Amino acid sequence: MTSQQIRKQFLDFFQSKGHLIVPSAPIVLKNDPTLMFNNSGMAQFKEYFLGNGTPKSNRIADTQKCLRVSGKHNDLEDVGFDTYHHTMFEMLGNWSFGDYFKKDAINWAWELLTEVYKIPKENLYVSVFEGSKEDNVPFDQEAWDIWKNLISEDRIILGNKKDNFWEMGDQGPCGPCSEIHVDIRTPEEKLKISGKSLVNNDHPQVVEIWNNVFMEFNRKADGSLEKLPAQHVDTGMGFERLCMALQNVTSNYDTDVFTPLIEKLEQITGFKYSSNSVRDLSIQEEKTNIAIRVIVDHVRAVAFAIADGQLPSNTGAGYVIRRILRRAIRYGFTFLDTKEPFIYKLVEVLANQIGEFFPEIKSQQQLVTNVIREEESSFLRTLDQGLQLLDNVIAQTKAKEVSGVKAFELYDTFGFPKDLTALILKEKNMSFNETEFEASMQEQKKRSRAASEVSTEDWSVLIPGNVETFIGYDKTENEVKITRIRKVDSKKDGILYQIVLNNTPFYPEGGGQVGDKGILIPTFSKGEGSIEIIDTKKENNLIIHYAKSLPENIEAEFVAKVNTNLRTSTSKNHSATHLMHLALRNILGTHVEQKGSLVNPNYLRFDFSHFSKVSDDELRQVEASVNNQIETQLQLVEHRNIPIKDALEKGAMALFGEKYGDSVRMIEFGESKELCGGIHVKNTSEIWHFKIISEGAVAAGIRRIEAITGDAVKDFYQNQENTLTEIKETLKNPQDVLKSVTSLQDDNSKLKKQIEQLLKEKIEVLKNNLLLEFQEINGINFLSKQVDLSMNSTKDLTQAIGSSKPNSFVFLASIEDETPNIHCYISKELVTEKSLNAGNVIRELSNYIDGNGGGQPFFASGKGKNVNGIKEALEKAVDFVK
Repeated sequence: MTSQQIRKQFLDFFQSKGHLIVPSAPIVLKNDPTLMFNNSGMAQFKEYFLGNGTPKSNRIADTQKCLRVSGKHNDLEDVGFDTYHHTMFEMLGNWSFGDYFKKDAINWAWELLTEVYKIPKENLYVSVFEGSKEDNVPFDQEAWDIWKNLISEDRIILGNKKDNFWEMGDQGPCGPCSEIHVDIRTPEEKLKISGKSLVNNDHPQVVEIWNNVFMEFNRKADGSLEKLPAQHVDTGMGFERLCMALQNVTSNYDTDVFTPLIEKLEQITGFKYSSNSVRDLSIQEEKTNIAIRVIVDHVRAVAFAIADGQLPSNTGAGYVIRRILRRAIRYGFTFLDTKEPFIYKLVEVLANQIGEFFPEIKSQQQLVTNVIREEESSFLRTLDQGLQLLDNVIAQTKAKEVSGVKAFELYDTFGFPKDLTALILKEKNMSFNETEFEASMQEQKKRSRAASEVSTEDWSVLIPGNVETFIGYDKTENEVKITRIRKVDSKKDGILYQIVLNNTPFYPEGGGQVGDKGILIPTFSKGEGSIEIIDTKKENNLIIHYAKSLPENIEAEFVAKVNTNLRTSTSKNHSATHLMHLALRNILGTHVEQKGSLVNPNYLRFDFSHFSKVSDDELRQVEASVNNQIETQLQLVEHRNIPIKDALEKGAMALFGEKYGDSVRMIEFGESKELCGGIHVKNTSEIWHFKIISEGAVAAGIRRIEAITGDAVKDFYQNQENTLTEIKETLKNPQDVLKSVTSLQDDNSKLKKQIEQLLKEKIEVLKNNLLLEFQEINGINFLSKQVDLSMNSTKDLTQAIGSSKPNSFVFLASIEDETPNIHCYISKELVTEKSLNAGNVIRELSNYIDGNGGGQPFFASGKGKNVNGIKEALEKAVDFVK
C-alpha cells in the first residue's frame, strides 16, 4: 500500500463517519504569538478548544504539516540518529468539538487500524491514564473498559502523567490520553522480549502511532485544573510511522515517503544508504546513514516552510529554518564529501512526490529551489571561512586541547558546527574542552531564555461567553465594555495588561499591518482615568489590547478611541501596497507573488518573488503606475463576506502560507483585487503620492521594496529641496548646479589619477630603496621598517618586496588617520622549512600597538590604537628569525 493510498484511506474513513475533511493549515504560523510553527495537528483548532470560536463542523479530519524543532516539542537533535523522529512530519487527525467522546474515538481508531488497514491485533498495545494524585485526576476507568472489549487486558498498559496526560502548554486545555503502539519486530525478537515492556522505551520498532486525547480540563496559571464546559477529542497519528507499519519495513526512512529522496541523494553523492534491515553496519556506514537521514528529513521541513512563505533569516522562525538547512548542509559536507550545493536538487523529487496533495510545494518549486541553492552556497562559504578561523585557533594553541570558549565562539558567531570542529581537531590529534563549550552554551541559552521569559496569569472573565466583535472597518471610536483581562510579566517588556473588549474598533496586528494604538476613556469621567492602548494583537481568535495599566474601575463603560493619525498613515501605506503589487505584476510579470510585507504609519515594506534586480527604469515604471492609480481616484470596493471560491473567480490574489476561511474579505481598487483583512483608504486619492525609497535582495529569488506615501513623501521632497539648497550654497549658487557638480567630479577624477601615478612612483622608489636595506640573519633575508603610506599601500608594498627576494621575512608598519597598522610577509619556503607563521607574528606584535590581526601563514595584517608602540613592534620582529 503506497503512502498516498494510506493517507486517502484515513480521510475517506473519517469522512464516512461524518467528519468534514479540511486542508492542512500552513506549517508557518503568522498570527499566533505563542507558536512559530504548527507543531501538532491541533494547533489550527486551538480557538475552538478554548471556546473562542465556532468550527465549521463538530467533526473534522485532516492531515496536518507539522514542524518540531524548538521549545517543549524539540525533536531536532534526535533526527538522523534514530529512524522515527522527524522535524517535518504529517499528523493524521480526527477531531470532535463537544460531539463524540471516548467510546467513538477508541472504537473508530481500532476499526481503522485492524479492519481497514488490517494491522494484526497481536501487534498492537494500548495505554490509558493511570491517574494523578497531584492533579486529583482519577484512573481512566472509562477508557480501560472500552479497550478491554477490543483487546486483551494484558495488552493494556497504564501510563503516567508524562506519557498519558496531554497538555497544550503550561496553561490551557488538556486531558488524559490513550495511545496506540505497534510492535513490528520479527517473531523471533518478540519471543525473546515482550513488546509490552518496550512500549515508551524508545525502541525503534515498538513505537506509538496514534494518540487519542480526551480534552476535559483547563490548566490554570497556578497549575490547578478546572473542567472545560464541553468535552473534546483531539487525535494525532504519525503518518510516517503508520506507513512504516503498513509497508512491512522497520524504519520510516525505508517507506516510500523517503525512498525517492534517498535514491536521488545516492545519485548525487555516490554514497549508498543501507536499509534498516541490514545489520552489523560499520561505523562509516552508520555515519553515512545518519547523514542521509538528516538531509532527506530536513529538506522536507525547509521546502515546506519556504513554500508557506518563511524565508531563512537571522531571526525568529527564519533563523530556525536556516538552522535546519545548515544542519543538513554540514552533515553532507562532513560525511558525504559535498563541497558544492546539492540539497536544492532534491526539491524536484519532493514536488513530484507529494505535489498532488500539497499543491503549494509544486507551485512554489522554483522559488524553493533557488532559495535553498543560495543558502547552501552562502553557508559553504561560511564553512570555508570557519576552517580558516579554526586554523588560526589551532596555531595559537600550544597544548593539545583547544579552549572550549574559542570553539563556542566559532559556533555562535560564525555558525561553525561543533561536531565539525571536533572532527578536524581529531585529525590533528587534538580536542576542545567540552565542559567550557557547554558552559558557554548554557550561559547563552540562559540569557536568551531570560530575554524572552513571560509569565501569564489566567484570564479574569468579566462578561462570560464569546461576545467580542470587531467593528474597526466602520468605526474608529465606540462605546465598549471590558470582557476579560489578564496580567503578563516579561523580562523584555515588563508588566503589561491584556484587555479584551466586547466591541473593538482597534485593528489587531495581522496580514503585515501593525496593530492599532489609542486610548480607553471612562465614559463619565471627562477624560480622567484614561489608559493608553500601546498595541493590539490577535491570539486564539481573541483581539487583545495591550496596556501598561488597568482602569480604576474595570467594570465601567468606556469609549475606545483609535489613534486616527497613525491609522490613516497606515491605511495609505496598506492600500499603496496593493497598488504596487498590481504594478509589479504588470511590469515585471505574473510570476511576481507577495512573500512578506510590513505596513506601519511610517513606511511600507514589500517582499516579492523575482529573480533579478529591479532596474531603475522598472522602478520608475512601478512608481508611475502606482501614482497613476492614485490620481485616477479609484474608489474602494469592499466585499466583506464573499465565498472564497467567488473571490478567486473574480481574480482576487490569494497568498501562499495564509489560512483562509470559506468566507473572505476582498479589497478592490480598479484592477487590483486581493484577499485582505487590513485597513484601507476609501479612495486612492487619499494616498496623495507614492515614492520608492529602496530596492534590494532579501534571499535568492526574493526582492524587497520599501516605499512611503502621504506626508512622508512631502517630508522626503522637503528634505531633498533643503539638501539641494545646501549644495547650491556650497557651490556659491551657480546658475547650473548639475554642470558645476559634473565639473567638480571631472576635476576630482583627474586629480585622483595624478595622485595614483605619484603614489605608484613613490612606492617604486621606496621598494628599490628598501630592497637595499635587507639584513641576512640565519639564512633569512630580514627587513623591519616603518613607511609613510596608507594601510592598503603598505600592505601592497610588503607583498611586493617580500616576493622580490627568496627566503624573505618582511615586517612593515605605517600610520593612517592616527591608526597604526602592521603587515608581515614570509616566503613560503620559510613557512614550510622553518615553521614560521605570519599570522602568529602579527598576533604577537599587534599587542604593542594595542590591536589585533591575523591571516595566512605567509601573509598577515593587523591594526591597533597605540601609534607609540610601533617602534617596539619593529624592534621585536627580529626575534622571530634569530
